[in-house]
Amino acid sequence: MVEDEHAIADFIGRGLESEGYSVTCVGDGIEGEALAMTGRFDLLVLDWMLPGRSGLEILGTFRKGDRSTPVILLTARSEVEDRVRGLDGGATDYVTKPFAFEELVARVRAHLRQPGQETSSGLTVGDIDLDLLKRRVTRSGKEVALSAREFELLAFLMRHPGQVLSREQLLNGVWGYDYDPGTNIVGVYVAYLRKKLTFDDLPDPIETIRSAGYRLRESQ
Repeated sequence: MVEDEHAIADFIGRGLESEGYSVTCVGDGIEGEALAMTGRFDLLVLDWMLPGRSGLEILGTFRKGDRSTPVILLTARSEVEDRVRGLDGGATDYVTKPFAFEELVARVRAHLRQPGQETSSGLTVGDIDLDLLKRRVTRSGKEVALSAREFELLAFLMRHPGQVLSREQLLNGVWGYDYDPGTNIVGVYVAYLRKKLTFDDLPDPIETIRSAGYRLRESQ
């Protein structure tokens, strides 16, 4: 964790350690980048505004050599443009201050719990395989052509197999902006995915949970 506000760093560090995680925390961007590049960590939590080097700069350097390790940006910057910059810059998730610790630790658990991930560049859930580097998706060995947004939505679902994800979580994780109850963009893209992934009498891999969200079945 790279966080220069001591009180926040101490609060998060103690909390994560109480959950059974081993935490290394530094408060300087330059030192944080050097540690991140060692490849010794399963997940990074980066503040955006840091002395020496910003979290976004660290993220950019880190992603040149590591495309798979989860990175959570933890920042007071909550504008839509900031979320988009962070996620487009390679962040796996984006949490804004102030935040509930329960939510942060749930996100950490979710990103570290990837039973379908077989390689650093691939995800597998049931009979669906997704290659993050080649941007290629197959189901039961048959290639499925997806748009960029459909691909990101499927990847997000595959990182959380069997987990019910709300429309707000999907919007924040895939589109990078706050949930608008008036938009149906998540439902539209889920429908697109279902249409493309359901062929040759294969069952629908995405389950709708009434009043809760969507879940990718772990076995189809």
